[in-house]
Amino acid sequence: MNPVEHLLNHFKTSVAISLEEEHLIKQHCKVIELGRKDVLLFAGDTSKHMRFISKGCLRAYYMDSEAKEHVVQFGIEGWWINDLYSYLTQSPARQFVQALEPSTVVQISKNTLDQLFHDIPSLERFFRLKFEKAYVAFQERTMDTMSKTAEQRYQEFRSKYRAIEQRVPQYMVASYLGITPEFLSSLRKNSP
Repeated sequence: MNPVEHLLNHFKTSVAISLEEEHLIKQHCKVIELGRKDVLLFAGDTSKHMRFISKGCLRAYYMDSEAKEHVVQFGIEGWWINDLYSYLTQSPARQFVQALEPSTVVQISKNTLDQLFHDIPSLERFFRLKFEKAYVAFQERTMDTMSKTAEQRYQEFRSKYRAIEQRVPQYMVASYLGITPEFLSSLRKNSP
C-alpha cells in the first residue's frame, strides 16, 4: 500500500475525513525511506515532525552519561514514533529514533500539522486521542516498572508485543524492560 494512503487509512480508523481533506493532507506528507540502522532523529536536534511508520520497525532510545543505551519505545507498521517531549516543547531531543530494519516513514511538519488542525478539526481530535493514549501507556509503563517484577514485565511484553519481540534483538528488549540481557535470557529459558 502507498505510505500516504496507509496514513490516511490510519486516520480514518478513528475520525471521518472528507476527500477534500484527504487531498489537503496528501499535499503535506513527506515519505522517508530508511535503511537498517539509519537514524531519523538525533539527540540534540529538535523534533519538527510527527512520524508515522508505514513499513518497518524503529526504536527510540537515549544514552546515559556512561553511553549506555536505554530503549524507550519500539514502533512498527501503523504506529507513531517520536521524541514527543522535543516535538511538543520544540526543545532539543533527548532521544534518538533509529530504524532497526528497512523502513518507510511518513512525516508531517509541526507547523503544517498545526495549520491542518485548524483546517481539519477531526485531525486535531485524532491527535488528541493519540496523545491521551500515549500518556496512559507512559503512566502504565512507569507504574509497572515500579510495581511488577522483571518476569511479570517480560510476560506482559510478550503478550502485548509478540510481533515486536520477534523483530528486535534481545538486548534491546532487555533494555526496554530495564534488565540485563543475561537476565532476559534466563527469563526466556524458564518461560512457557
